[in-house]
Amino acid sequence: MHNKSILTKDIITFPTNRKFDMTLLGRVAIDFNPVDYFQTLAESTTFKKYVGGSPANTAVGLSRLGKNVGFISAVSKDRFGEYVTKYFENEGIDTSHIMTCQHGEKLGLTFTEILSKDESSILMYRNQIADLALEPSVVDEEYIQNSKSLLISGTALAQSPSRDAVLKAVSLAKKNHTPIIFDIDYRSYNWTNTDEIAVYYSLVAREAYIIMGSREEFDLTEKLLGLDSNDKTSADYWFKQNAKIIVIKHGKEGSTAYLNNGEDYSIKPFPIEALKSFGGGDGYAAGFLNGVLNGWDIIECLEMGSAEAAILVASHGCSDFMPHESEVRTFIKDEKAKYGDMVARV
Repeated sequence: MHNKSILTKDIITFPTNRKFDMTLLGRVAIDFNPVDYFQTLAESTTFKKYVGGSPANTAVGLSRLGKNVGFISAVSKDRFGEYVTKYFENEGIDTSHIMTCQHGEKLGLTFTEILSKDESSILMYRNQIADLALEPSVVDEEYIQNSKSLLISGTALAQSPSRDAVLKAVSLAKKNHTPIIFDIDYRSYNWTNTDEIAVYYSLVAREAYIIMGSREEFDLTEKLLGLDSNDKTSADYWFKQNAKIIVIKHGKEGSTAYLNNGEDYSIKPFPIEALKSFGGGDGYAAGFLNGVLNGWDIIECLEMGSAEAAILVASHGCSDFMPHESEVRTFIKDEKAKYGDMVARV
């Protein structure tokens, strides 16, 4: 256990005097979560609609934490496309670089099955999908120049032209000294094989200052690199590339942030009565990255991330339930009052 932590601003610095604190590139979709949960999808009859998609949820979370957020994606030319764009606008997220598809592509639809607090699954509709139709022309240099950081969601690499748009964004970010954050965000849909995943994930990971993912996601990224599935081995490898912070998540076992100064810090999940088993990662990303953008102590960043994750798995949806900073701090204070100051710290 560390008695003293380290400020993230001493590990990673972001450009100043840029309009957006972070621009995220990836999918925005729609979640339909059952109101009559703890039943199968076959038995559920009533659903509530939310904006979904991991990078979209994280964008909402960051905006509610006071960050100025940009977004690069593609949506359908229909009422659902209109719905998600308006939702972003109402949340204060810039939509100037969200393209509208012209060839009948549709937003992804996610029907969630909440069988118990520990068992959830999703049914995806992602044929002729809008977000993977993102054209490279939508990614322009000025937008990247105006961003203090760029988050790439790994799912956007699954197919071209979205894949090409990602690689263009990465190139422009490097050129303009915009730190890249890679949220591996593995979803099996739209990928054809694990070699393809490894090739494109590792291409982006090599350029990223921050890489976040589960052990499984790091294994997919490293498949062709000859590493040994050990967290420290992974961190050391990526530090030899461009990485400054590596976050590896182990679900209920917690997560660890490895820093390029050789230190590592871990956090456990906060005790919570979960409603569902998804959405926590998006809250974690928003809370953690907000702290890093602020240059906070690494343990405080991890604590905020873990607290947001707990709040999200206890909520019916994701985007609508992203908390404001005061709510997260109240949650942490209440948890520590109930369980002790070291409740989540390792």
